[in-house]
Amino acid sequence: MRAHAHATEEGARGSCSVARVTSPEAATPPLIIKVPRSVNDVDNGRILGFDADLSADHPGFHDGAYKARRTMLSQMANAHVIGAPIAAVDYTAAERAVWATVLRQLRPLLARHACAEYLRSLPLFGFSEDRVPQLEEAARVLRAATGWGIRPVAGLMHPRDFLAGLAFKTFHSTQYIRHASQPGYTPEPDLVHELIGHVPLLADPGYASMVEAIGRASLGADDKTIWHLTKVYWYTVEFGVVREGSETKAFGSGILSSTAELAHMASGAAALQPLDPFAPLPKMSYKDGVQPRYFLLESFECARQQLCDYAASVRLPEELRGDASLA
Repeated sequence: MRAHAHATEEGARGSCSVARVTSPEAATPPLIIKVPRSVNDVDNGRILGFDADLSADHPGFHDGAYKARRTMLSQMANAHVIGAPIAAVDYTAAERAVWATVLRQLRPLLARHACAEYLRSLPLFGFSEDRVPQLEEAARVLRAATGWGIRPVAGLMHPRDFLAGLAFKTFHSTQYIRHASQPGYTPEPDLVHELIGHVPLLADPGYASMVEAIGRASLGADDKTIWHLTKVYWYTVEFGVVREGSETKAFGSGILSSTAELAHMASGAAALQPLDPFAPLPKMSYKDGVQPRYFLLESFECARQQLCDYAASVRLPEELRGDASLA
């Protein structure tokens, strides 16, 4: 898929650039899309779900104390000021137990099935079963390793906003922890998923530049391109696998942070397909259990170049793309 966004106007709307996305029909007025110039322009308040308002099928829906806790953590995330240290959370005994259980169960699986880049980066964070890490601690490691940052968020962000954050080397992360009744399952991105699944690989320069490229491709993109980029992100950053010699290894966070998904991947039961980011991608599967297919990348470096090539083909001109150094 090639870009249909052509920047024909740049103007001041706050501190954002403005891009016109031209329509193939002359009678249709052009769509105006605000283009963030730094992470300060990225809206982290458009939450699509999984904040304090839990759905009826959520494990914590009938737990009033858990719902009150989620409300408090959402308010903490909303109060964060960019550039300030991320406020520490005093995790409860139940939350600490969930973290310890998941980390203990994942460790042997990660050692066997995670990609080499993940295993090299993981020790930088010193994860322990004894305590739940703070986002600010992980952010300091990332800043030193790759210049990336972390910004707390209340729940699942709008894809346009989440992808825009990546363009400015900012990963938006939740701080809440899944319900204690099901430590091995979460219907939403919780702290366990964020820290164990996503954060370690962002300390790898090659991987981090690939994720940044996906984000930069989203700046000023039309809605169709945003949706396709969301799928590209889903089938790589969330559920990607890579070939290492004769073996298939995980680098997607949805695999790395799930004992069931890691075991499923290792079993060989899922179909493996090559990834072509230019081609249409299948519907994303959210609540259907483990993934029926994984997109297999021949090498991590090849994947990075492939995704960067795609990102370069859809992104706005340089003068409208903002400056990641402003993050």
